[in-house]
Amino acid sequence: MRFGPIRRRRRLGGVRRAGEPRADTDEGAEPDPRFTFASERTFLAWSRTALALVAAGLAVTQLLPPFPGIPWGRRAIGVPLIVLAAAVAVISYVEWSRDQRALRTGKPLHHTRLPSILSLVIAAECLLAAALVIFAKGV
Repeated sequence: MRFGPIRRRRRLGGVRRAGEPRADTDEGAEPDPRFTFASERTFLAWSRTALALVAAGLAVTQLLPPFPGIPWGRRAIGVPLIVLAAAVAVISYVEWSRDQRALRTGKPLHHTRLPSILSLVIAAECLLAAALVIFAKGV
């Protein structure tokens, strides 16, 4: 069984088979499918995280009871979650394409900043939510 980079044959006439990469991704050698699938699973996990953040942001803004005396409280918690979801979706795609390029060219994979970004924004959201609960009138 062969585990090294797989070399692909060039097709004549500009026609490509199903599953062959486009010409703009046609750099380097075809990586081991296990690494490609692992990279794709990571991208899909970040996509699920982004969808969960959108759902949480919408749930907070639409379903959470209003904070007494703080009419903007639900939006202050929900909108940053939705914005974070958009950032996670875009950054995860950029990192996935960068990883694919690195796999094809044999370069090392870069370090992702998504976990630290996600952790910092969620920690800030928790502090904001705690402040809103503490300073809400009539609780």
